[in-house]
Amino acid sequence: MIRSWLFVPGDSERKFARASQGEADALILDLEDSVAPAAKEAARGTTRAMLEAPRGRQRRWVRVNALDTGLTLGDLAAVMPARPDGIVLPKCADAAMVRQVAHWLDAFEAAHGIAAGTTRILAIATETASSLFGLGGYGAAGPRLAGLTWGAEDLSASIGSTASRDGGAWLGPYALARNLCLAGAAAAGVPAYDTVHVDIEDIAGLEADSRAAKRDGFAGKMVIHPSHVAPVNAVFAPSAEELDWARRVVAAFASGEAGAMRMDGKMLDRPHLRLAERLLAAGGGSAS
Repeated sequence: MIRSWLFVPGDSERKFARASQGEADALILDLEDSVAPAAKEAARGTTRAMLEAPRGRQRRWVRVNALDTGLTLGDLAAVMPARPDGIVLPKCADAAMVRQVAHWLDAFEAAHGIAAGTTRILAIATETASSLFGLGGYGAAGPRLAGLTWGAEDLSASIGSTASRDGGAWLGPYALARNLCLAGAAAAGVPAYDTVHVDIEDIAGLEADSRAAKRDGFAGKMVIHPSHVAPVNAVFAPSAEELDWARRVVAAFASGEAGAMRMDGKMLDRPHLRLAERLLAAGGGSAS
């Protein structure tokens, strides 16, 4: 499971060198917002070189430019020979956009000898007002869909609001987008990942956001600065108590005979089993 997704500008070898030595579970090499329009062509080559650098445990994904820019296909052509683990699709309005990118990935994988279907897609699914109405349909996106995440900055421009938070709490439109992303991911059977915390120095706020996201069902969080990685990883790593509970739940259901049972004085059913399995996957554990 991926807890932390760290954005790295696709044209900054210096920031990539630092990030690749850090503890983020996944790096998102960014060809979109962090690269100036005049630098996008050169950034494709830099990003490909980053992908080709020796790898450790970190996964390397690429955020391409949005479909409405006309740059997406060129981005994919530049980076797919270097075999990214996945593609982050910004301003994704619905499942049809995921299927469009998946169609292109079919061709690029075949052309470059990459096992079919192995390049996954993470959709940023709340960056326009219209995208909020497509969040219930991602079950039709196809098997490449790896998860959904949400964003507030582009959404604020789309709907014309002047603020997204008040005293640390998300205002109505953004709380709606966050909750719809979480529900949409659950409906599609994929993880949801919480958006970035934009105040780099506010570690306490980051930790509070992360705890709330984990409580509500998000599997991890996007981050914009290396200093945010360790706090996010710590929050989203299952505790020893959670892992012990999860192992006992899985063991209790191992016979496969009961749909519901009692443990520690509480009733358990299949949703608890799914939660337990998710905790074990996040902790690298097993039922044994």
